[in-house]
Amino acid sequence: MNDDRVVQIGSQSQVSDPLTELLRERAVELLQAAVNAECAEFLHRHQPMREARGRCAVVRNGFLPKRSILTGIGPLPVQVPRVRDRSGRGLRFESQLVPAYVRRAQAVDAVLPWLYLRGIAQADVGPALRALVGKAAANMSTSVIGKLKAHWAAEYAAWSKADLSKERWVYVWVDGIYSGIRAEQQRLCALIVVGVNARGQKRFLAIEDGVRESKQSWREVLIALRERGLLAPQLAVGDGALGFWAALDDVFPATRQQRCWVHKTANVLNYLPRSLQPKAKVGLQAIWMADTRAHANKAFETFLTMYQSKYPKATECLARDRVPLLAFYDFPAEHWVHLRTSNVIESTFATIRHRTERVKGAFSRTSLLSMLFKLARCAEDSFRRITGFDWLAEVIRGVKFVDGVREDQIMQQRKAAA
Repeated sequence: MNDDRVVQIGSQSQVSDPLTELLRERAVELLQAAVNAECAEFLHRHQPMREARGRCAVVRNGFLPKRSILTGIGPLPVQVPRVRDRSGRGLRFESQLVPAYVRRAQAVDAVLPWLYLRGIAQADVGPALRALVGKAAANMSTSVIGKLKAHWAAEYAAWSKADLSKERWVYVWVDGIYSGIRAEQQRLCALIVVGVNARGQKRFLAIEDGVRESKQSWREVLIALRERGLLAPQLAVGDGALGFWAALDDVFPATRQQRCWVHKTANVLNYLPRSLQPKAKVGLQAIWMADTRAHANKAFETFLTMYQSKYPKATECLARDRVPLLAFYDFPAEHWVHLRTSNVIESTFATIRHRTERVKGAFSRTSLLSMLFKLARCAEDSFRRITGFDWLAEVIRGVKFVDGVREDQIMQQRKAAA
């Protein structure tokens, strides 16, 4: 009995598509015409050159052997013209559109890491690519992915030593990302730092591995950032991992602390019965959504009074971080939506958990950090500047904010009201 349950999906080379065939035919004609035009321009540029007998020194000399370029609409055959230099100077025509030894369009090369990083196992990239562009993709993706991984490792090594002193980093978000993937027989904890510069642009500053989220691991990360030129940020946002905050006090003692409300909410609700969690979540939202610190403190007391007698662990979990949970009120109100959570890191690396289900066995430490690095750089392209980035200059200058408003503006309003 045949137990094969794999569904074969036809590729472009197997599925009859008149429109695609027409596009491919026209693309072949266009590509060949463009390469011929490049050669004609090359000959025209060297037309004044003469050899010893007075003849043109650079002339056409047939074509190089035909080869196929793998593109998004399938393989396109092309013949690059060949020229002859009769002057002996060694002039050669080299097409910019079809450089020597190039077999794939850049768009196809870009697809390979995208497929791999988005969860397609290395051994499955070939079949996936063949379904996209046809049989011409056969037997080439596995080795290409291997070369890409080596290139990513080199990129990551250079990036992790890049100078940070050219920018002023105002806020940083930190988190430890765990995955089920093993790296050298240990479950990797990746320590991630994201910063926002004075123009409001979010960038990854550090991606390192650590022993869980220990103080020593975070201390090494922060010291490395300081040596690369990072000045003390105005505010650091993260969950309740004690290792980071202890390390921050050692390395950047002037940096304010803000606990992530998403993590704190999950931790508090974990101490409550499931039947009470929806109501308790509303009570927690009333705290961090309050328009002033005074209103937040009032909602804070209400929550403690409501649950303290029956669920002391829940209220203790909330109360012990009261000050850092409300630190965002001392910064511009436009920034609050960004400062109350470290979700920028969590959402970026959700793909890593997906790859855990696809990849069997263990990664090397270098391979896994390199993959995290490439995911981070891909995510940076979609990052938006933070809301109200114009206020960052005021934060850098040390202007005081009260409940999200400049303190001097509050004084002026009070004087006007009097």
